[in-house]
Amino acid sequence: MSSAGTVGRDETVRLFLALRLPDDVLDELDRWGAAHLRDGRRVVREHLHVTLAFLGRQPEEGVARALEALRGASARTAPFPLAPVRWRETRSVGMVVLSDESGDARRLAADLHDRLEASGVYRREKRPWLPHVTVLRFRERPRLDPPLPETGTFVPSDAAAYLSHLHPAGARYEVLESMALGGSIDEPR
Repeated sequence: MSSAGTVGRDETVRLFLALRLPDDVLDELDRWGAAHLRDGRRVVREHLHVTLAFLGRQPEEGVARALEALRGASARTAPFPLAPVRWRETRSVGMVVLSDESGDARRLAADLHDRLEASGVYRREKRPWLPHVTVLRFRERPRLDPPLPETGTFVPSDAAAYLSHLHPAGARYEVLESMALGGSIDEPR
């Protein structure tokens, strides 16, 4: 486990939990995005991830509960493969949807959501969780049809709790804590 950020007493922070991507996958997504995503605002390399749960504003106690849930769910989940399978656009983002052939990513998300709900810091979304990497943000849907990035099959590097700091140029993310899947200690990147 590694820790980079801090949360002070009586402070609330915007928090989300996510899978981090290996450096070679980040490099390919960044290269691919520069070549194919010209409409909208590309998500910078350092912010690419697979969101497991967005918790919004949390006090120190809520952050502690979320970290405990993430530690528990991550420890019970062995590393698993993901791979790009399709492009998808919503009203405000473009994403690379990932396959989860083993079902382990969905089981991790479900276990994490159960733990977060039980701790009182999260309410599960009505739509099913979808493994994806948001790569583009926009105000008007560009209706792109890019080829898929050539990452091949990959294994997420670890799971992390992120602080999201709002900024006029877009949110900035800071890793609060990260942990390896399967319960081993993760060294800082």
